[in-house]
Amino acid sequence: MSHDHGHACSHGHEHGHAHSHHGHVHSTPGPDDWNRAFAIGVLLNLGFVVVEAVFGWQAGSLALLADAGHNLSDVAGLILAWGAALAGRLAPTPRRTYGWRRASILAALANAVLLLVAMGALAVEAFQRLQAPEPVSGWTVIVVAAVGVLINGLTAALFMAGSKDDLNIRGAFLHMAGDALVSLGVVAAGVLYLQFGWGWLDPVISLVIAVVIVLGTWSLLRQSLHLAFDGVPEGIDLLEVHAFLRSQPGVTGVHDLHVWALGTSEVALTAHLVMPGGHPGDAFFLEMGEILVRRFRIHHPTLQIELDGIDDGCPAPHIPS
Repeated sequence: MSHDHGHACSHGHEHGHAHSHHGHVHSTPGPDDWNRAFAIGVLLNLGFVVVEAVFGWQAGSLALLADAGHNLSDVAGLILAWGAALAGRLAPTPRRTYGWRRASILAALANAVLLLVAMGALAVEAFQRLQAPEPVSGWTVIVVAAVGVLINGLTAALFMAGSKDDLNIRGAFLHMAGDALVSLGVVAAGVLYLQFGWGWLDPVISLVIAVVIVLGTWSLLRQSLHLAFDGVPEGIDLLEVHAFLRSQPGVTGVHDLHVWALGTSEVALTAHLVMPGGHPGDAFFLEMGEILVRRFRIHHPTLQIELDGIDDGCPAPHIPS
């Protein structure tokens, strides 16, 4: 569709050129109902946290207790991601014209921070236990941790499909996959403890697992921070987008090009196209919207037509035409 468009940086459009038309094309960016996966993940892991904490205390295993604490933080992370996914589907309002889509970005950022804090606490406990190793009940540790591998692996599988396209879902997936890894390490520690009686192995494996999870979480933190500050989403080349727009028939220039994430699975674009021949018709905008979704995964394009390229003072990256 096309309609009049006001531009915040244009100083009232007093230059008198045709800034009156642009096109919007919306599309569904993928599966948007994760309620079942979140509900299953929260219930399974909450029940397992209780079981793991009780048996970990009885067995005297730091790795098991640490895993229970990590699982509890993951339950909180799942609830956070679930709430953000639900908030992102709330309808826009006059005060929040994009709705609550950005909640998913903030949830991904919070989940990354939560994971790093949990791993920091695990590392502190592991160092303390290294200085004073304590005996553990090997078989109890092995059985309980093996159940954890199964539960966390199943929960991670529920979110695997969306982990590549949605940063919020990726945060949930990393939480669960990290827990499965922790539990697997605890199983290994229990087996080796029974075999060799190495009391130091329990905290050492906990430290190794903490390092692995921190390394995996770093990219989630970096990407969520990037999106929180309206960075161009990963996988989208701004120069390529500019070249595509500039190559369209009748377009002699492109400026004020901005690409940013509305949420963790939806991308927006605004750009001014200089078209001396005038408005190209609604079919042009519909076709552009379809191509931008298919080629660049940009779901919410706003294109403004100008008869000539007068600089309106908007801050934007300089890209030579």
